[in-house]
This record gives sequence, structure tokens and C-alpha cells, in this order.
Amino acid sequence: MGTEQLFPLIVVAVLIIAIAILFTFVPVMLWISALAAGVRISIFTLVGMRLRRVVPRMVINPLIKAHKAGLDVKTNQLESHYLAGGNVDRVVNALIAAHRANIELSFERCAAIDLAGRDVLEAVQMSVNPKVIETPFIAGVAMDGIEVKAKARITVRANIDRLVGGAGEDTVIARVGEGVVSTIGSSKSHGEVLENPDKISQNVLSKGLDAGTAFEILSIDIADVDIGKNIGAMLQMDQAEADKNIAQAKAEERRAMAVAQEQENIAKVQEMQARVVEAEAEVPLALAEALRSGNMGVMDYVNYKNVLADTDMRDMISKLNKEDDDYTDEQK
Repeated sequence: MGTEQLFPLIVVAVLIIAIAILFTFVPVMLWISALAAGVRISIFTLVGMRLRRVVPRMVINPLIKAHKAGLDVKTNQLESHYLAGGNVDRVVNALIAAHRANIELSFERCAAIDLAGRDVLEAVQMSVNPKVIETPFIAGVAMDGIEVKAKARITVRANIDRLVGGAGEDTVIARVGEGVVSTIGSSKSHGEVLENPDKISQNVLSKGLDAGTAFEILSIDIADVDIGKNIGAMLQMDQAEADKNIAQAKAEERRAMAVAQEQENIAKVQEMQARVVEAEAEVPLALAEALRSGNMGVMDYVNYKNVLADTDMRDMISKLNKEDDDYTDEQK
């Protein structure tokens, strides 16, 4: 086959490769779709998106959607938001929802909310259809010592102006919980809370708990009220137990002191008995000294011994009489 015959085949192959590269690098079908939807955009703009590492369909499809919804959104706005890491499709959907609901929302604010990490579409939907936040059981103690548990349902609407920098749901729940505890604690009795549970919602709602939050509180409704423990009685029981333990400790201290005093008295008695024995041991020495010195005669000593013998005899007789009396009492 000659060169003249191969040349047309080479040209056709080059054209096919060029068209394949063109359709691969340049989103021609996306450009055609945009023209069909009435969105005028240059093919070179799409090529520039490729060069800027922007996925064209992530910008063009939301642009077509915004154009059909009647929104004035520029390609550069969507592309810059995409390069900033935002969700272009969600922002456009939020703008469309706000436009349909007659809510004033600019593209810059919507993009800022999206870049702040909040779901801007959910916020717009919450502005139209308020959300109900249900709190867990919040326990408070009335003045009569009875614990009261209340569960509240908070109806909130998103405040788009405060979505950037505003506090979230956890803050709202915490503030409502604080208000519920304060209202229950200021009630004279738990029966007052059970009779008028709307008093809790009125007091909590009047405190303006949505200040600084991303929500506007529409209503606070008490869903359930339960009676908990008798905290006052439990505290009194604990106090009585503590007083009893203190009294027992003091009594044990007094008993220990009495035992110590008794042991001290026993020691003193033993000491005094030792002194008596010591004094009695000195009597024979004194008698011997009296006999030697002539202060005492032999007859005096004999009389002294007779007195001792008589005393011993009397002691023995008294002991025998006592034993007989005890024996007689036992027989009786």
C-alpha cells in the first residue's frame, strides 16, 4: 500500500483521536445541555474550569437549576464557592427554597452559612417548617422536698441571620433545662407543679432563652411530668443517721473514758493496799523496838496477842454464821 493510500487513513485516525480528546477534556455535552436550558456559557469557560481543577458539572448543573428557578446567580459565584470547599448544589437548593418561601437570603450569606459547616438547606426548611426538639427528663426539687421530673418539647425556627456564630441545639436544651429546674425549685410544693405544668413553660419562655442562638423559640410545651424520690425525707434520714453515728461515737468515747477511769481507780486501790501491807510489815518492827526501849512490857505484848487472837476468832465466827445463813437461804 502506498503513501498516498495511507495518508487519508492517518488523517481520519488523527481526527478521531482529536475528537475523542476534545470530548474528554471539553464537556461538550454539558455545554449543549446548558444552551438547551437557556444558560449562555462559553465553551472556553468550561475549558478554563478544567484548567482550574473545577468539575464543570458541579457548577453548570446547579447553574441550570438556578436559572430555571428564576435566580440571578453568576458562574463565578458558584465556581468560587466550589473552590472554597462549599457544597454548590446544596447552596442553590437552599436559595431556591428561600425564594419559593419569600425568605430574604442572598447568595453571599447562604455561601457563608454553608462554609461555616451548617446545613443551609435544612435551615431554610426549618424556617418554613419549625422543628420540635424534645428534651430528656429534667429533674428538679420543689420546696417540700419532692423530686419532680419534667420532659419538654421545644418548637424552634431557624434564625438565618444568626446561623453564623449562633449557638446550636445543645445550648437551647441546656437553657430550657436550667429554666425548668429553677421553676420547679421555686414552687412551694410538687402538687403546685402537677396542677399547673404550663407555669413551667410560661416562666421558661419569658426568659428569652433564644438570645445568641441560631434559633427562634416559638413555644415550650411540657410533654410529661413525673414524681421522683422524696429528696427531703432522704436528706433527713441521712442527717439522722449521721447524728446517730456522732452520738454513738461520743458514747463510745465516754465509755472508754469510764473504763480508763475505772482502771485508774483499781490501780489506786492496789497502790493503797500495797501501802497498807507495807505499813503492816512495819508493825512487828515497831513492837520489837518498843520492847527493846522499854516502852512496852511483856504483859502488854501478851494482851496485844490476845486481842489479835480474839479478833481472829470473831472473824471466823462471823464467816461461819454467814455461811450458815447462805445455806439456809438456799434450802428455803
